[in-house]
Amino acid sequence: MTLTKTLLATTCLTFVAGIAGAESHGNMADSMTIVSWGGAYQQSQIKAYAEPYMEANPGVTITWDESSNEAVAKLRAQSEAGNITWDLVDVEGPDSQRLCDEGLAMEIDFNEVLAEGDDGSSAEDDFGPSVINECFIPQIVFSTTFGYRTDVAEWNGATPDSVCAIFDTETFPGKRSLEKRPKKNLEWALLCDGVAKDDLYDVLDEDGGVERALAKLDTIKDQVVWWSAGADTPQLLADGEVVMGSTYNGRLFSVIEEQKQPVAMLWDYEVFDFDGWIIPADLPEDRLNRVLDFVKFATDTQRLADQAKYISYGPARASSQPLVGQHADLGIDMAPHMPTNPANQKNFLVNNIEWWSDNQDDVESKFQSWLVK
Repeated sequence: MTLTKTLLATTCLTFVAGIAGAESHGNMADSMTIVSWGGAYQQSQIKAYAEPYMEANPGVTITWDESSNEAVAKLRAQSEAGNITWDLVDVEGPDSQRLCDEGLAMEIDFNEVLAEGDDGSSAEDDFGPSVINECFIPQIVFSTTFGYRTDVAEWNGATPDSVCAIFDTETFPGKRSLEKRPKKNLEWALLCDGVAKDDLYDVLDEDGGVERALAKLDTIKDQVVWWSAGADTPQLLADGEVVMGSTYNGRLFSVIEEQKQPVAMLWDYEVFDFDGWIIPADLPEDRLNRVLDFVKFATDTQRLADQAKYISYGPARASSQPLVGQHADLGIDMAPHMPTNPANQKNFLVNNIEWWSDNQDDVESKFQSWLVK
């Protein structure tokens, strides 16, 4: 797969003494609080992981919290208060690195804690390059990309075929929606300001590099509706409040294929990222045992393939890929809708996890100050 050639090499994994599969422990809590992103993605997790797990484990209850967008800040606060209320947290790759570096996420031995692949491969080999640090338990490969209305009369029949259409308000007039975070927006802005893909993070490292990206975003700032939840852009597109906007490819699949809205996908320079679980550090033994039991189940070959029945995200396990079939309700082949489909990744970016882990707080501060100007 083309994507894997660009990903960070797998780091050495550190075994945490005493942590094995939860099935070796009899003391397991009967409830969990799981943190995710809400919307279609969380529903895919409920259908593919949670409901089958609860059916196999009567009496276990799962409470869902939709705070993944604030996971780092909230886990910091919980840790400082000495009261970790979350049992399992869904995060993107860079946030997992920050939580791991700060000791807020537990390090694991992947081959000990997770199931082997159905093809007999070890968990570490099966997940391959999606194992980005010692704390991150991969689930899916997703992308953030753009959707656009197909019925905008003011466009006079023009169709966006480049990510830079977001900055072309003359050809494509109308409101745009962008995430209220610097990540991805800065990369797109620099690309459309003439920076080569391979030079993006060198430019961002330079004095004035971040400011250059913000200056490009300034050119459309008065036309932007800022979003925080992944469900926002699909709703804004469906309501006609914006003509184009960024969001996760699975959310766009939902509004296009399930809701049959006049919306199309723009795959140009989609930004790939990994999404997966982290286990908060220092959980009580009974809660940790339950979480380990759930995670081993929820990340096996079949469960990750099952998730692709409900949302167009690529499973992180290689052994799951051949099992991706049709949508559970629509009956359509899901493979062409995956962000990793070769036809969809002619131009793409991969978030530089190390750069964002090192610079997130400083860049976030600059971005938020720019927003209120």
